[in-house]
Amino acid sequence: MITLRLFGRCRIYHDPVSPVLREPAQIGWEALFRTIDLVTPRRLTGKELLLKTRGWWTEEPLEVAEIVEARGRLVVGHEGELMVELEDEHTAELLRQELKERFGCRILLSP
Repeated sequence: MITLRLFGRCRIYHDPVSPVLREPAQIGWEALFRTIDLVTPRRLTGKELLLKTRGWWTEEPLEVAEIVEARGRLVVGHEGELMVELEDEHTAELLRQELKERFGCRILLSP
């Protein structure tokens, strides 16, 4: 299994950037007639984290997800980084080629 980091071109500065989940998402509840003090922390999935790049990256995250998920799996790394898990180096190279053909140098994979 190979794990690579996924980067996209920043819409403003045009350098490669990648989202990092610093803390689990906190989901709270509100009710009309009572107070609910429950807050449930939850880690985002890789695809959910990728979707947070909308507006930050120059490319549409759903299009990126479609291509990546055809060859591998979007995951959140141990330190919250957006990663792609792939079966082997050959699959990684095929994905790199597909990303380059579709997005040029705007979506990158890095070790």
